[in-house]
Amino acid sequence: MSEPPRASRDGGGRGGAYSRGVHNTRYAPSGMVCSVDHLASSAGLAMLERGGSAADAAIAANAVLAVVAPHMCGLGGDLFALVHDGSRVSALNASGRAGSGADPARLRAEGHTRMPHLHDIRSVPVPGCVDGWAALHAGHGRLPMAELLAPAIRLAEAGFPASPLMVAGAANAARRPGGADFASVRAAGDRVTRPGVARALTAVAERGRDGFYLGEFGEGLIGLGAGEFTEADLAAPGADWVEPLKTRAFGHDVWSMPPNSQGYLLLRSLAIAEGLDLPRSPHHPAWAHLLAEAARVAGHDRLDVLHEGAKDLLDPAEITRRRALIDPRSRLRLRAPAAAGDTTYLCVIDADGRGVSLIQSNAAGFGSMVFEPRTGINLHNRGIGFSLKPGHPAEYGPGRRPPHTLAPALITRRDGTLRSVAGTMGGDAQPQILLQVITRLLRHGEEPGPAISAPRWRLGTGGTGFDTWDAPDDAVIDLEEGGSWGDGLAALGHRVAALPYGGSFGHAHLIDVREDGMLAGAADPRSLVGAAIGR
Repeated sequence: MSEPPRASRDGGGRGGAYSRGVHNTRYAPSGMVCSVDHLASSAGLAMLERGGSAADAAIAANAVLAVVAPHMCGLGGDLFALVHDGSRVSALNASGRAGSGADPARLRAEGHTRMPHLHDIRSVPVPGCVDGWAALHAGHGRLPMAELLAPAIRLAEAGFPASPLMVAGAANAARRPGGADFASVRAAGDRVTRPGVARALTAVAERGRDGFYLGEFGEGLIGLGAGEFTEADLAAPGADWVEPLKTRAFGHDVWSMPPNSQGYLLLRSLAIAEGLDLPRSPHHPAWAHLLAEAARVAGHDRLDVLHEGAKDLLDPAEITRRRALIDPRSRLRLRAPAAAGDTTYLCVIDADGRGVSLIQSNAAGFGSMVFEPRTGINLHNRGIGFSLKPGHPAEYGPGRRPPHTLAPALITRRDGTLRSVAGTMGGDAQPQILLQVITRLLRHGEEPGPAISAPRWRLGTGGTGFDTWDAPDDAVIDLEEGGSWGDGLAALGHRVAALPYGGSFGHAHLIDVREDGMLAGAADPRSLVGAAIGR
């Protein structure tokens, strides 16, 4: 199957230009970095220009984001990455494990029926970010780690401008113990310094992962945990190279992370969608209806089946069964027939055609809103993915990894060569957002810019963004301003809600390798300061 013709660059084909957002596609001949912040993209590009690999550029960019985007990611969060080394795809799981003191019975005795969302150290597994950098560098790096971290250290020490998206949560962060770094933030552009983060990064540059986990940060985390963590918990490297998952869709292989990631939901949704009679135009209401139904039948039982040991989530017979549940004329009632963040994403492709698709996260905004007191590093709350049901395979417990929303994607052609790297933030909606972006790219031939900036739908709950599957039949379809699907979806039985164009629909980024080798990339305009830059 040949690749479809590319849609026009003015907005994606028949529908014309989209009503909101800048959607220029950027082009480069020999390397590109795409991230949520231009400072991070610039740091990554600098490493490519020095002869670094895609992995080097990804680490440098992520380190800058750990400094300048604490409302999305950081040293206190987790990391997943897909790597194409020119011949094969590998997957890196750097999601942290619960500490040795994890005690679900204690939480249940306190009256909790689910993991605390904020302000509780028990929802903080050991952060995996630095272990992820170490493993990625050992496997695919060229330049010294100290060189990769230098731009981030410089920004943390000398200061950086607060982004518009940081400002919204800075006041709340500043009021928390350890959140003093954000006390001066009043408006976009205000200078922010993070001396504790600079010390932590310097420790990694000088002493590797042990400089972080067994140094100032680790000592502070153990003290803060008051029995939740031991030195042994932090001494054990927490990143693993694992076998990626893949599915065939629209003439390509699409890859994502295996459990404990929800990457299977993206792949299952794509596999279901490929067998549906999608309209030729993404502007048709039936396009949104069929993809939303594919997402719902793919994921309605996620809370029951997703845990770190889950297997066979892409069984072809099960995909066929779920596809058959979809009615093109009306919304499916799931209960009977189906019974039988915050986050940041970045991607890099280097001059040798190697690619990295990397996602790194705190979960919710500044994470748990708990700060390690010595360095001021805010800690994630990925432990909210654990269950408190006794005997559940994802039950909170010592040494366990929680179910994760992080789901990076990588696309290869039939011959195994790299086609695209893509990903997004967005909590439970990550697979839904990528389902739309990848379908636009592969099925409809859209350029990265229009595919990224086009209005989106998501399955909405009005809750935390991590509770979509608590009651799948109660979810409305949130429609981003500028879309054309509202009346048609309502006529098909969906409850819809209109929301403004913006970050509540994710920050997706994409780099595509054209058939002539030219790179085409786009950063999401919803991020406001994102950048796709190349050389």
